[in-house]
Amino acid sequence: MLKLDNIQRVYFLGVGGIGMSALAQFFLHYGKKVFGYDLTPSPITDSLIQMGAVIHFTEQDHLIPDQIDLVIVTPAIPKTHKELIWFQDHQIPIMKRSEVLGLICQDYNTIAVAGTHGKTTTTSMVTHFLQSAHHPVLAFIGGISKNLNSNFLFTDHFKTVVVEADEFDRSFLTLFPKIGIITSVDADHLDIYGEKEQLVKSFQDFANQIDRNGTLVIAHKIAHLIEHPHKITYGEERDADFFFTLNEMKPHQTTFSICKKSGSQDAVCFHNLQIEAPGKHNILNSMAAFLAVKELMKLTISPENVATCNMIFDAFSSWQGVARRFDFRIVQDDIIYIDDYAHHPEEIKAFLTAVQSIYPTKKRTGIFQPHLFSRTRDFASEFAESLALLDEVILLEIYPARELPIEGITSSYLLDLIPVENKKVIQKEDLIPYLIQHKPELLLTIGAGNIDQFVPEIEKVFKKL
Repeated sequence: MLKLDNIQRVYFLGVGGIGMSALAQFFLHYGKKVFGYDLTPSPITDSLIQMGAVIHFTEQDHLIPDQIDLVIVTPAIPKTHKELIWFQDHQIPIMKRSEVLGLICQDYNTIAVAGTHGKTTTTSMVTHFLQSAHHPVLAFIGGISKNLNSNFLFTDHFKTVVVEADEFDRSFLTLFPKIGIITSVDADHLDIYGEKEQLVKSFQDFANQIDRNGTLVIAHKIAHLIEHPHKITYGEERDADFFFTLNEMKPHQTTFSICKKSGSQDAVCFHNLQIEAPGKHNILNSMAAFLAVKELMKLTISPENVATCNMIFDAFSSWQGVARRFDFRIVQDDIIYIDDYAHHPEEIKAFLTAVQSIYPTKKRTGIFQPHLFSRTRDFASEFAESLALLDEVILLEIYPARELPIEGITSSYLLDLIPVENKKVIQKEDLIPYLIQHKPELLLTIGAGNIDQFVPEIEKVFKKL
């Protein structure tokens, strides 16, 4: 069992990953010596080095320091990795990131946010709402919260842990939360699960690990798939336990109401709530976050408690978002540029639908980098349907991540399926010259690979200072 007092020197294999780097900050905060390897330098590794971590970027076992007490490894590290093999040969304790996270959470009330999409945004909202309510919290977020400028929050004397619960490799089954959130259960990671039914079963296994006296907060449209004795549903549907009505959606602000279903009587509603983000999916994420916080703090929804709830509702409008989630990078008369992490067809559809609703007359040019050969193969027709919401489609080559190529599965294969006349595959070195030549009026970069490397270059080309 993990005992912090017994661990002084920790080594991270894949330290630059968003989840791994949050764990590294946790150990640094407790004064532990943190070492690690990653494939390439990044702003995340730069930040960790500034905090005191010792990191290298070449796969060489002679660079491993002496007297390592614990090795933490990400699933992205291949079994043939030289340093991993060295640790195995020297019988140094090795744990997965998810296992360490589970051990950290086990002694605290935990809010775990699961779902095939919406996890990171919802996790950041839960964290912000609790922090705004002066509730001490430890948080591990799967992206950079703009409120924190970090993916990690440590508050002295924290009482609650907020954690993103990742379904990949069934990682979330190391968690036994007091409150669980499930935002979505769409088919994904079929390289792990094989079929959607097995994915749903894994989410049910996660729900089974939520405290029986705790709460499952779940999107209404998928609530029939997952069982728990204390289940609260949220959605746009008026038969959900909590539903929303949309008042107004602007590019940088959405105004809406949250109502509690109350049988035949009029619903209790909270009006004129605001979040600084567009899209119904962000309203849903904020509802899930609020309901989880409400359950944790044992707040009741009733007219006499409006003032108490407003303590959290006030935090809706001060939530600043997450980097690479509907991330406005340029807003000018001649160009709008938005960057988004969407890499699943449903995420892309939600993103592009929101863009279309707030910019209905602008020509939408989207640059999409498919993530994983297997995901491209498994959801090719769904990707084609979602990307058809664009006026112009530009595809980069598939980002392989942990995978080897699959014969016949290429960006050109996907391109042929997209029912858009203006479409092309562009090599990375040709992308910026193409954009300069064609000057899009509404530009979108989409994907979870390394497409984010183009963001500062695009900004430099088009932004008027």
